[in-house]
Amino acid sequence: MVITYRTNKLKKQAEDLKELAKAYGTHAKAIKTRLEELKAAGNLAVMRTLPAAYCHQLTGKNYKGYLAVKVSGNMRLIFEPNHDPKPKKPDGGLDWEQVTEITIEELCYDYH
Repeated sequence: MVITYRTNKLKKQAEDLKELAKAYGTHAKAIKTRLEELKAAGNLAVMRTLPAAYCHQLTGKNYKGYLAVKVSGNMRLIFEPNHDPKPKKPDGGLDWEQVTEITIEELCYDYH
């Protein structure tokens, strides 16, 4: 999957384990693992097959249209499909198999 980042700061943190550890401490390795899994996935549907990733759509008003994968506990890596328009199924839901590009919004965030 192709991954872009909302900001250059996020990109810098994600691509440098030292920066990631400085910003997110003990969550750094788990974030790195999730990013590697996302990069290796051919499409977003693959992430749904990894139970530990717990890939799911968000529904709250602040994150409607976004998705998340579990980093640890309540911490989530938040992203959105980077397609315009977003691929949809005939029923209007997101077509996970067509999502091949994402933009990372937050590397480690507790929205609970």
